[in-house]
Order: sequence, then C-alpha cells, then structure tokens
Amino acid sequence: MKIRVGFGFDVHKLVEGRELWLGGIRIDHVMGLLGHSDADVLIHAICDAMLGAANMRDIGYHFPDTSADTLNIDSKILLRKTNGLISAKGYRIGNIDATVCAERPKINPHVPAMKACLADILQTDEDNISIKATTTEKLGFTGREEGISAYATVLIEKG
Repeated sequence: MKIRVGFGFDVHKLVEGRELWLGGIRIDHVMGLLGHSDADVLIHAICDAMLGAANMRDIGYHFPDTSADTLNIDSKILLRKTNGLISAKGYRIGNIDATVCAERPKINPHVPAMKACLADILQTDEDNISIKATTTEKLGFTGREEGISAYATVLIEKG
C-alpha cells in the first residue's frame, strides 16, 4: 500500500451580508465569509491537502476564482470533484485532521454535523475525519474577527 500526506490552508475575510458555510454546513452568524465561491475555508483547506498529497497542485489551479463556473459554487461540489481527481489517480482518503481558527461563532457544537457531511461526500467513515476548533486569543485578524482560517492534513492511500 502506498500512502501520501498533504497539507492545506485557507483563509477568508468575514463580511456582513454573506452566509457562513464551514465544513459543508450553514452556521447561523452575523457575518459570512467573502469569496468567489461560498468561501468554505474548511473544505478549501481539505481540498488543498488532498490535491497536495496526490501531487496535483492546488484548489486554485483546478477551480480558479476567475471562472464563471465556480462563481458562488457550493464548496461541497469542489470537494466531490477533488475526491474524483484523486480517485482517478488511484487514491482514497485515509484520514483527515483539520483545525478551524475563529473567535466566533463557536465551532465545536457544529463538528458532528460537519463530520457527517464531509464523510458523506468523501464516501468515508466519520471516524476518518477529525475537526478541531481554536481561537487566537483575540490576536491578529482572527482575534479581531476579520476572518476565519482553516488548516488540514490529509493522508491518502493507494492499493
């Protein structure tokens, strides 16, 4: 069996007038993330990690923010397509370890729903997906609630 590991990172600005989507679910909050798509930082970080592990460049290469095809797209679609890309090379998800960094809203109450959503899209067991939450103790852009970031490490397997 061949295994590979990839790392992904994403950040988006918080703004009024947008819905907040994280891990494929909508979270009630006074602000949402600004982006060409629905700006789901968690899914974007996971996609980058998957693509990196498979040596397939990054999410912007496959789904550019200059394309009308990806304007306002649901990031769950991008994750499904990314899974298809790595599957075409013979890989499947081994496990995902991800962290969302936000002051508000609190992420932990939403983790079970995120895991269920991601596991369904990736056709893997929820036990293969770890989602953690942290803050920056009110430091930096995250601490000032100007944006949310996410980090992901993904192990993929072949054979």
